[in-house]
Amino acid sequence: MKFLGLIPDWIAVSFPIIRYVFMFLIAAAAITLIVTTLMQNSQEGGSNVITGAQESFYSQNKGKTKESILKKITIAMVSIIFILIVLFFVTIIIENAF
Repeated sequence: MKFLGLIPDWIAVSFPIIRYVFMFLIAAAAITLIVTTLMQNSQEGGSNVITGAQESFYSQNKGKTKESILKKITIAMVSIIFILIVLFFVTIIIENAF
């Protein structure tokens, strides 16, 4: 429902700025996601693929290893990008509603 093109001043002024901030944050998170993905080792080793067992103390306690930290950062960046993109389009929808 359009209101005859009357956009409140705070929407007309703040939403374009907010969208630029969202675009910058999305780009920063995407660059971080690319870097962390490239830093991760490939999982082609597959020494435990057949048995599925974890033989060593190191393999059982991977919570603080470089690989686990990079996986957590990757998951966080994907979540952040998803949320920011949804918010970006919500601002467009709200601005177009007026």
